[in-house]
Amino acid sequence: MQKYDAIVVGSGISGGWAAKELCENGLTTLVLERGPNVEHIKDYPTAFMNPWDFPHHLKNSDEANKHFFVSDKDHPYIQDKPFEWTRGYQVGGRSLTWGRQCYRLSDLDFEANAKDGHGVDWPIRYKDIEPWYDYVENYIGVSGQSEGLHQLPDGKFLPPLELNCVENDFSQKIKNHYNDRVVTIARVANLTRGWNGRGPCQMRNLCDRGCPFGGYFSSNASTLPAAAITGNLTLLPNSIVTEIIYDEIKSKVTGVRVMDALTKKVTEYYSKIIFINASTIATAGILLKSVSKRFPNGLGNSSGQVGKNLMDHFIFSGATGEHEGLKDNYYYGRRPAGIYVPRFRNINAQTLRKDYVRGFGFQGIGERLGWGDVNSTEEDFGILLKQKLTTPGPWQITLGTYGETLPNEKNGISLDKTKVDQWSQPIIHISMEYGDNENAMRKDGIQSAIEMMETSGLKNINKFDFRNPPGSAVHEMGTVRMGRDPKTSVLNEYNQMHEAKNVFITDGSCMTSSGCQNPSLTYMALTARACSYAISELKKMNL
Repeated sequence: MQKYDAIVVGSGISGGWAAKELCENGLTTLVLERGPNVEHIKDYPTAFMNPWDFPHHLKNSDEANKHFFVSDKDHPYIQDKPFEWTRGYQVGGRSLTWGRQCYRLSDLDFEANAKDGHGVDWPIRYKDIEPWYDYVENYIGVSGQSEGLHQLPDGKFLPPLELNCVENDFSQKIKNHYNDRVVTIARVANLTRGWNGRGPCQMRNLCDRGCPFGGYFSSNASTLPAAAITGNLTLLPNSIVTEIIYDEIKSKVTGVRVMDALTKKVTEYYSKIIFINASTIATAGILLKSVSKRFPNGLGNSSGQVGKNLMDHFIFSGATGEHEGLKDNYYYGRRPAGIYVPRFRNINAQTLRKDYVRGFGFQGIGERLGWGDVNSTEEDFGILLKQKLTTPGPWQITLGTYGETLPNEKNGISLDKTKVDQWSQPIIHISMEYGDNENAMRKDGIQSAIEMMETSGLKNINKFDFRNPPGSAVHEMGTVRMGRDPKTSVLNEYNQMHEAKNVFITDGSCMTSSGCQNPSLTYMALTARACSYAISELKKMNL
């Protein structure tokens, strides 16, 4: 029998954190990853390649990082309604390719469900997770600027990246005109100085290829090496978890059933506690597949909530505007992040909307258009063409909406009853669509971006509204929500399953609402908190 103190399913952002915390506290820990191994530095094959080194000179948008994403053909899923499911099946998961933006949730988010009646109440508040935000930020390294906003709590920041001239001008004009809006630099897990043996960021803007310098946080560069150095880590790539094993006699979960992705051999591993961090949709799928006499509808699913309330942020709507000045400046910086406008709707009595609840933030950038943005015509030849190619264009500001999606039981996942993949696992159905609240918020986001640009004196303002399907933000969350009542939720305040006390789930599936902030920092903080609780309960022999 292969037995460990702990098993972690998944090696991405939250799984890596679980591995680190459990190993550093003396637990022998098995980490199971369904994809191949990726070793830090060695397995970043495109990290130092130039555009001309690629077959299509990067005109094919995924040439540089396609090896870090799965093929839908090889890993099919069924879209009951349009949904973009972006997956990274390898050691490190999507921590190798994430956008690195790190924002805290606030009590505006943790209290939202209880106040407006959507979903169920979070079982925690900001004070419960605040020290764990501190703990995670102090370890991963987050560069950012403190702004003193109650809706976006400040963190433990490294020095911020700098605004360029047009962003600074835009920021000052917004500050002068509005008392409820702030344009700040993005808060990102890119190191502006060396930190915990990593970095600093080299400002290469090639993050999604894997960073040999450890200039941004990833499981591969940070948490997994920390776990390995303890001697307590066993990492098994190419290991597909097909089922969580529930022992009817012991009335508890005892381990996992795993299929080797290459040989299809099935092995069972056993442990005292299990952390499931396979990512939102896959985690819910594993639970639904884990049926037993006690749990005929899936492990821990007496509430019927596993697979429901799938959420994502809606993006790809907003506006662009041109700045007519600053023509004596042309450098806008090769910087791994842009600007951020924190939520300013529905944050107090003065900002309440009648047409929707919750709110949105803006992510954007200021840049000077150049020869790559010029559309040449047949008349552009010789000197005229050379002038176009060597003359910088105008400065431009872009603001894109990142809007909150409400929890809705109609949005979710299920398992197909007849169709299976190449590993004989049921294919997942995904069904999600935006509702009236999201659509009303999108309209206001576009109009607000236009208004801010007009107020700041920008010209040639153009809106955009691409209406990309859910999943496009790659912020899928929900499906195994936290809550106070086992009848309406799957996890308690410590991310512990109500009905299987030695199982913890701390990836995006645990989220009770989505907020409008990028969620990965919250996953990491919840993971560290849950590990501390699990270790304490193990010592008390409560698990």
